Amino acid sequence: MSKRILSAWCFTLCFLVVGTAYAAWEPAKPVEFVVPAGAGGGADVMARFLSPLISKHNLAPKPFIVVNKSGGAGAEGFMYVKGKKGDSQTIIITLSNLFTTPIATGVPFNWKDLTPITRLALDYFVLWVPADAPYNTAKEYLDAVKKEPEKFKMAGTGTAQEDQIITIMLEQNFGVKFTYVPFKGGGDVAVQLVGKHVESTVNNPAEAVSHWKAGRLKPLAVIDSTRIALPEWDKIPTMKEATGVDLSYMMLRGIFAPPGITQEQQAYYVNLLKKVTETPEWQKYISDFGLKSAFLTGPDYVKWVGEQEGIHKNLMTKGGLIK
Repeated sequence: MSKRILSAWCFTLCFLVVGTAYAAWEPAKPVEFVVPAGAGGGADVMARFLSPLISKHNLAPKPFIVVNKSGGAGAEGFMYVKGKKGDSQTIIITLSNLFTTPIATGVPFNWKDLTPITRLALDYFVLWVPADAPYNTAKEYLDAVKKEPEKFKMAGTGTAQEDQIITIMLEQNFGVKFTYVPFKGGGDVAVQLVGKHVESTVNNPAEAVSHWKAGRLKPLAVIDSTRIALPEWDKIPTMKEATGVDLSYMMLRGIFAPPGITQEQQAYYVNLLKKVTETPEWQKYISDFGLKSAFLTGPDYVKWVGEQEGIHKNLMTKGGLIK
């Protein structure tokens, strides 16, 4: 081998070694995508939408594998990810049980134990009844509930979680009293209402939309100050429009990673998920499932999460869910 060829070969080899050493970080094995909630709920639906979308657009070199860890109102999932310190190939999708579960149960977990990645969206809640229920407005339904305290059953996901918080807000604002019946996930909740085992739910749009389109459920009001600004969804009145009482509550759809990952790894997931939100499939998903696009990251995301923790603690204290 001539000196010139040998020199060129060595240069190429050195370039490859150095280039590899300084290449931007990316997952070296499948990413575990944890859902701290049951199958069929809003978080589960979103995670199972995101995973194949990432692969379809070749946004990551390895697949994202969805794993449900719903035990203890999501505590199982949160404690699992908290315990994977430094594991850069695990992420978790969070809903508002990020706050409600540790506040209600005392489980040794706080959102600050994790690495914040991004807020993807905010999710609405809608008051649903069976399609053939004799109520065409939220006011008609709540007036009926008021006449017969505890006769009407409200199904919801978990105890001392978002659905029960909203149920208590309805009770306090309208002078009604429901019998709250908890289930493992939003999918189960919707099935209970379709089967008429309960009289109402406050499911997220994604959890009830298929039943709505099939003519099995009827939306009475959005639990927010403004209508859902999306086709078809914008026909559902706000609670204020339907009853005169302004009631608002929205749920986090965000992503966190285990503690102790590097800033480069954190930035990788931020950039990846930013690209996801720029795809046409994501825009259609937002429209189909009635979500509010609300991408947020960095210090602003951390500040927002901290504020939400305080809001939830206040709501749960007022509702008698904690002392």
